[in-house]
Amino acid sequence: MIERNRTAAGLLAAAMVAGGLTAACGDDSGSDQVSVALITKNSTNPFFVTMQDGAKQAATAEGVKLTIAAGKADGDEAGQVQAIEDAIARGDKGILITPNGPGVNPAIKKARDAGLYVIALDTPPDPANTVDITFATDNFKAGELIGKWTATQLAGKPATIAMLDLFTDKIVSVDYNRDQGFLTGMGIDAKDKKRNGDEAKTGSYSGGTYSIVCNEPTNGAEDGGRTAMERCLTKNPAVNVVYTINEPAAVGAQKALKAAGTKDVLVVSIDGGCDGVKQVKDGLINATSQQYPLKMAELGIKAVKQIATGGEKPKTSGGLDFFDTGVTLVTDKPAAGVESIDSTEGANRCWGKS
Repeated sequence: MIERNRTAAGLLAAAMVAGGLTAACGDDSGSDQVSVALITKNSTNPFFVTMQDGAKQAATAEGVKLTIAAGKADGDEAGQVQAIEDAIARGDKGILITPNGPGVNPAIKKARDAGLYVIALDTPPDPANTVDITFATDNFKAGELIGKWTATQLAGKPATIAMLDLFTDKIVSVDYNRDQGFLTGMGIDAKDKKRNGDEAKTGSYSGGTYSIVCNEPTNGAEDGGRTAMERCLTKNPAVNVVYTINEPAAVGAQKALKAAGTKDVLVVSIDGGCDGVKQVKDGLINATSQQYPLKMAELGIKAVKQIATGGEKPKTSGGLDFFDTGVTLVTDKPAAGVESIDSTEGANRCWGKS
């Protein structure tokens, strides 16, 4: 595993990317050096900053020349398309990308047609064969874990649920897989597994009755989570379960709940970053599914170098159309039948640090 690097140089590089620039890592003195582009959704979410840090360290270890770019915000497809075009023009050997949506698919095809090996990280594209392979969390399982845990904690009480998703204006696999996984874990029929919000708004979950108050977009950001939660509380102030696409959205949701004076709400999320695990310890988030972006970045860098130097291509995990980098439920209130670790162990593991 790679240890997280929060040095001043790393933060400066992240700031450069956030400003629309790119940062190159590795010694480029050799003309035959393998060059790779990492294109994240944005450079503000700690998850993607950590992924960038991990890629830099892996590139240094592997002697790979790395260029980092990102969208301006979650959902910025145009910014990612430009970064792909730049990678093609540079003659990079491969691209690692966390896709911002289906709008990047034609650019990915262009890159592959030009001979670049393209790997998705964290967010499998739809269809999966848009890229050569994906290294990612099983996002459906991540959602399912927090859904099962939530159902046990309710102990038969009616569930009044707020669903704080990623988008409503585009379809992205990480969004519908986490959402539908959560509902499935709760014992609610999700109907179309690739669509959010089409399930019955009332019915029965595995422990009792439920009602879904809202499906609101957050853009995976704290301010989006707060606004989404405010809208949901306007529709029904008796919400007692909040599903969030990620931990920044969960933090925003908690601020809205606190401002409204709403208490005794189960807030569950997905990411498992060091800050998110602390929020579990502090009781702001009741349970989160931990994923491992450092592992995704390390595997991606190694895979492109291996392929570029004549090695074998990586293979998907059994029964899946991507390589599963693992997921673990983190909570300080363990539930029978739902495997988990506590916040202390979660802090030791957060995002794959050693």
